[in-house]
Amino acid sequence: MSNLVTRRNQVLPIAARSIAVAAALCCAGLASAQTAPSVTLYGLVDAGITSVSGLKNGTVTQVASGIMEGTRWGVKGNEDLGDGYRAIFTLESRVELDTGANSNRPISGSQLSDRFSNAALLGLPSDAALSLPAGMVQGTVNKIDAALANEFGVNVGAAGNRAFDRQAFVGLVTPFGGFLAGRQYTPAFETTATYDIMETQSGLAAGQIVAFPAVLEIRKSNSLAYRFVKDGISGSLMYAAGEVAGDSAKSRMLGMNVNYKADMFAVGFGYNTANNELGNKSLTTAVLGASMNFGSSKVSSFVAKITDDNPSNLSVIAGLIAPPGSPAPVLAFGNLVQSKFIEAFKQDGTLFHIGYRYVTGASTISVAYSNYNDNRPADADVRSYGAAYTYALSKRTDLNAVLVHYDNKNLAQVAPGGNGYIGGITASAGTDSNSLALGIRHRF
Repeated sequence: MSNLVTRRNQVLPIAARSIAVAAALCCAGLASAQTAPSVTLYGLVDAGITSVSGLKNGTVTQVASGIMEGTRWGVKGNEDLGDGYRAIFTLESRVELDTGANSNRPISGSQLSDRFSNAALLGLPSDAALSLPAGMVQGTVNKIDAALANEFGVNVGAAGNRAFDRQAFVGLVTPFGGFLAGRQYTPAFETTATYDIMETQSGLAAGQIVAFPAVLEIRKSNSLAYRFVKDGISGSLMYAAGEVAGDSAKSRMLGMNVNYKADMFAVGFGYNTANNELGNKSLTTAVLGASMNFGSSKVSSFVAKITDDNPSNLSVIAGLIAPPGSPAPVLAFGNLVQSKFIEAFKQDGTLFHIGYRYVTGASTISVAYSNYNDNRPADADVRSYGAAYTYALSKRTDLNAVLVHYDNKNLAQVAPGGNGYIGGITASAGTDSNSLALGIRHRF
């Protein structure tokens, strides 16, 4: 089943202030002051207690890593080469503070939503209609569902045994921009993170309600990027190679963003488009965002359009059910099951987010509303709203409280998570969920 590993194995949002380590270094690198080479160890530890309702086991209370931000550690370095040139690198790894591991499971476990795991909702006929042994249809769905649940998105962390799952890149900063290579954040994700009032922190972040199937690539391996910053305008271009022999179009991704920031307002646009393993156009995300600053307060909003007519890495399902040489009826059944899963994972929707943040002294208060309008037959609309409070004990340490409600419509069944983990799914389609999270965060 390992062939089902796909882009969706990383669906958790990350804090905006860490998304563009590369971009920040590019800005710093444009200065030509001569400095000695440096290597810095850095990180963030974040853990607390969460209580999530609406799950199959009722309300689940647990210790979790990543209430506001995913726990991580990393090393970054730079060397001034003179004349405005600088060499940089970043290596960053996730850590689950509650267990010490580098991957985790959703609060609800490894199950998928009913629309991905119920034969009737998938549109598969009964065993009798297909002249198959009793229980074969549902049994086949359970087999594929288990594989997807383990390797197609809900197993979050260092899939493929990546030691530096979050970021791993090296680059050259020049007077005319930065050139980077490795595993990096994608342009469209950076735009959503910039205009999410939560900066992707906590279960109140917009990305939490569209964690699976993921509505955009967060990070991309095998990527080349160009970044620039000048007079309030910044942007990036990215090409991520699929590295499939004989066909460079297979599994590749292209992305770009541009942002303008003034003293009181900012506006930005981001775009990602990927091909699936067959070279067909797959997940495509376009994001438009804007924000206004009013001294101690800020209003921020974005809208993202998501389409995916050819979901990636599902073309192996037929072969798992009916290997080459199987009887014709079995081959036909394998193709049917594959087509139904592909249809279920297609995407066509719009994500909207708006939020307000107020800072007074050591306190930061945020409120946010997010809504995903699903245009597919499942009509799995979901919205979230709530509030977050942060009290800074120091510049490095703060206490946090987040209260959020998820409103699931029709076949939607999303449960709240945090920045470092997914909540998973509720007990049934249309079941709502609430989450209360209390945590402490320390940066070093």
